[in-house]
Amino acid sequence: MEMDIGTLRGIGTLVVMIAFIGLSLWVFSRRRDRDFAEARLLPFDDEPLPPTGQAPAMRSNGQ
Repeated sequence: MEMDIGTLRGIGTLVVMIAFIGLSLWVFSRRRDRDFAEARLLPFDDEPLPPTGQAPAMRSNGQ
Protein backbone atom coordinates (compact mmCIF):
# COMPACT_ATOMS: atom_id res chain seq x y z
CA MET A 1 0.00 0.00 0.00
CA GLU A 2 1.48 3.28 -1.09
CA MET A 3 0.71 6.50 0.71
CA ASP A 4 0.84 9.64 -1.35
CA ILE A 5 0.59 13.22 -0.13
CA GLY A 6 -3.20 13.28 -0.65
CA THR A 7 -3.67 10.31 1.69
CA LEU A 8 -1.47 11.91 4.35
CA ARG A 9 -3.38 15.17 4.09
CA GLY A 10 -6.66 13.29 4.38
CA ILE A 11 -5.48 11.47 7.50
CA GLY A 12 -4.24 14.76 8.97
CA THR A 13 -7.57 16.42 8.26
CA LEU A 14 -9.43 13.52 9.88
CA VAL A 15 -7.26 13.71 13.02
CA VAL A 16 -7.77 17.48 13.34
CA MET A 17 -11.53 17.11 12.78
CA ILE A 18 -11.79 14.43 15.48
CA ALA A 19 -9.77 16.61 17.89
CA PHE A 20 -12.00 19.61 17.14
CA ILE A 21 -15.20 17.64 17.74
CA GLY A 22 -13.80 16.16 20.96
CA LEU A 23 -12.70 19.55 22.26
CA SER A 24 -16.07 21.09 21.37
CA LEU A 25 -17.93 18.34 23.23
CA TRP A 26 -15.64 18.80 26.25
CA VAL A 27 -16.07 22.59 26.34
CA PHE A 28 -19.84 22.58 25.95
CA SER A 29 -20.61 19.65 28.25
CA ARG A 30 -22.91 20.42 31.18
CA ARG A 31 -20.51 18.79 33.65
CA ARG A 32 -17.96 21.57 33.03
CA ASP A 33 -20.32 24.49 33.79
CA ARG A 34 -19.23 24.87 37.43
CA ASP A 35 -15.51 24.76 36.54
CA PHE A 36 -15.92 27.37 33.81
CA ALA A 37 -18.09 29.57 36.05
CA GLU A 38 -15.26 29.63 38.60
CA ALA A 39 -12.63 30.25 35.92
CA ARG A 40 -14.70 33.10 34.50
CA LEU A 41 -14.30 34.98 37.81
CA LEU A 42 -10.53 34.47 38.20
CA PRO A 43 -9.55 37.92 36.81
CA PHE A 44 -11.52 39.50 39.66
CA ASP A 45 -10.09 37.24 42.36
CA ASP A 46 -7.49 39.76 43.54
CA GLU A 47 -10.03 42.53 44.18
CA PRO A 48 -11.06 42.93 47.82
CA LEU A 49 -14.67 42.19 48.63
CA PRO A 50 -16.76 45.09 49.99
CA PRO A 51 -17.85 44.89 53.62
CA THR A 52 -21.13 43.08 54.16
CA GLY A 53 -24.18 45.28 53.60
CA GLN A 54 -22.40 47.89 51.48
CA ALA A 55 -22.60 48.33 47.73
CA PRO A 56 -19.36 47.82 45.82
CA ALA A 57 -17.39 51.00 45.14
CA MET A 58 -17.57 52.37 41.61
CA ARG A 59 -14.29 52.71 39.76
CA SER A 60 -13.22 55.95 38.17
CA ASN A 61 -12.08 55.86 34.57
CA GLY A 62 -9.71 58.78 35.14
CA GLN A 63 -11.63 61.42 33.21
